[in-house]
Amino acid sequence: MLEASENTLKLCLSLCAIYSVWMGILQVMEDSGINKKLSKLLTPVTKKIFGNLDEATNELICMNISCNILGMGGAATPLGMKAMQRLDDGSGNANRAMIMLIIFASTSMQILPTTVIGLRITAGSSNASDIILPTVIAAIFTTVVGISIALIIEHFKNLRKNKKK
Repeated sequence: MLEASENTLKLCLSLCAIYSVWMGILQVMEDSGINKKLSKLLTPVTKKIFGNLDEATNELICMNISCNILGMGGAATPLGMKAMQRLDDGSGNANRAMIMLIIFASTSMQILPTTVIGLRITAGSSNASDIILPTVIAAIFTTVVGISIALIIEHFKNLRKNKKK
């Protein structure tokens, strides 16, 4: 039990170190204005997927996606929550943009799974980065499938609404 407790504490400290580094990078991105440039770069994609958004909401979504792409799920979560609050129209139902954000956050589109690599290094993996390609393939596949299913469901809901009219 003592060894397990020691290993747990080491793991927690390693994760804190990983998150501290990435949260620092995120702060540098915000302070230098890179987040705004990234937001402008991703705006055509986000408009197509999320619809017409105000600049602040779009920036939050772009930063959420960017953090997820870099494997910083812990940093992405607060940004996603803020974006979700801004997307809420008060109807009590999830709208299209909210559903798409949930899909992106859930499928965790990652190019660089830094947290998992950090965990693998902590666990003593001899090649901690050998999961990058499988992670990218799985993330792309699940994101495409998730968006496709959401669009199919939306299409059938619209057909049903039009049929009732």
